[in-house]
Amino acid sequence: YLYKETWNVGVILFALTAATAFVGYVLPWGQMSFWGATVITNLISAVPYVGDDIVVWLWGGFSVSNATLTRFFTFHFILPFILAAMTMIHIMFLHQTGSSNPLGINSNLDKIQFHPYFSFKDIFGFVILLGVLFMISLLTPNALGEPDNFIYANPLSTPPH
Repeated sequence: YLYKETWNVGVILFALTAATAFVGYVLPWGQMSFWGATVITNLISAVPYVGDDIVVWLWGGFSVSNATLTRFFTFHFILPFILAAMTMIHIMFLHQTGSSNPLGINSNLDKIQFHPYFSFKDIFGFVILLGVLFMISLLTPNALGEPDNFIYANPLSTPPH
């Protein structure tokens, strides 16, 4: 593959986005959040040699508790800044090498400079997306919520599904 750096940074962006979404899912600390944190962090224990130690470190003890919630809140705050930096690096690699061409033909005739056209287009799309997300979260905050997540987290009661 010709653009290894771009590809690797893209995979890291995907993993960081998934991690940010997961730790954000745990923050309401409802029944589904609690058991989601328990199940997903227990998957890390499958890593040979260090998995159990990583799980205990993530939990801040020997089970999911308030220390876990504090750690996940910290991760949920820090990871978007890391995502922004990695996005800049990804765009830098894309700008340096260009996007891949699946047809394999030389298309230098139709190229447009990245800045200002694509920069403004991306910023415009980002602002629209952010506006829609703000509207959904401010006008209908419970519309996308899991009903079982409104139940207080109880480690003695597992959800039925």
